[in-house]
Amino acid sequence: MAMATRGFRAERVAACLAACALFCAGNSDAADDALFVSKRITPPGEYTAGIEGPAVDASGNLYVVNFQQGGSIGKLAVGALQSELFTLLPPGSVGNGIRFDRQGRMYVADYRKHTVWVIERGATKPQVYFHSDRFNQPNDLAIAADGTLYASDPQFASPAGGQIWRITRGADGKGQGEVMSSTRRLGATNGIDLSPDGATLYVSESNSRQVWAYRLDGSKLLDPRLVRGFTDFEVDGLRTDRDGRIYLARLSAGKIAIIGADGSLQREVTLSAAQPTNLTFGGPDGKTVFVTQKEGRFIEAFRVDRPGREPCLQVPRLC
Repeated sequence: MAMATRGFRAERVAACLAACALFCAGNSDAADDALFVSKRITPPGEYTAGIEGPAVDASGNLYVVNFQQGGSIGKLAVGALQSELFTLLPPGSVGNGIRFDRQGRMYVADYRKHTVWVIERGATKPQVYFHSDRFNQPNDLAIAADGTLYASDPQFASPAGGQIWRITRGADGKGQGEVMSSTRRLGATNGIDLSPDGATLYVSESNSRQVWAYRLDGSKLLDPRLVRGFTDFEVDGLRTDRDGRIYLARLSAGKIAIIGADGSLQREVTLSAAQPTNLTFGGPDGKTVFVTQKEGRFIEAFRVDRPGREPCLQVPRLC
């Protein structure tokens, strides 16, 4: 028992040191020495198997859904060594994707209750932003500079398919949503993000293992283009960086694929565990990638050479 305790403590210390190094990186030239090397930064088992939806606010705090129980949101504060409870969604709700707008509002996609919740800056109580019975199960979110939300909405049951929603803020502060039209039949829409100029929407499809690009024109998805497909392992969440590269979680492959806008595979980052579900950019310079891991139920992180698109939206001085 004593040996097991010492081993556990040693493991916690190692995780804490890794967390401190990654959260503080960006203020030291030495950070460049460890680019694209991923390390676990929170203790195993903090989250449920539904760990998902990482998002970072303008202050650098990281939020992840399903902390210790379904329907919760955990918070990993800047410099913290373990997560804490941020809030609970209403009974029966389970969150998946999280995003922040420039005003600091948090949006949460609830696939159980077919709702997108909003939590105002400085608050913890979720309020209904948009609800529709036409949702299959809202999965992940992308946010534009003007606050427009794009929500992936997959149908995993056979025949697999999906749709994309466009949700704008009405005069009353509530969301107004519509299903976007497309000339192509969409697969099981999953990860979603925008190009840096906001003109292109990238969507990963779980069933086809492909990433597609669409030109945006209001509520229309135009000029569908296959960015890249994979012959093995499911694709999940994705994010873009300032220069338009796509970071894609490859579930069961244990890797984050970094893909050029032209579809070229530029790099694969090997992770600490095999089931990454999603990722986001953060850190003091926007150059830390945080990854949610279903296997082990923890968060890991690695440094990169360019900031993410979203940190540049929230804190323009980073870019």
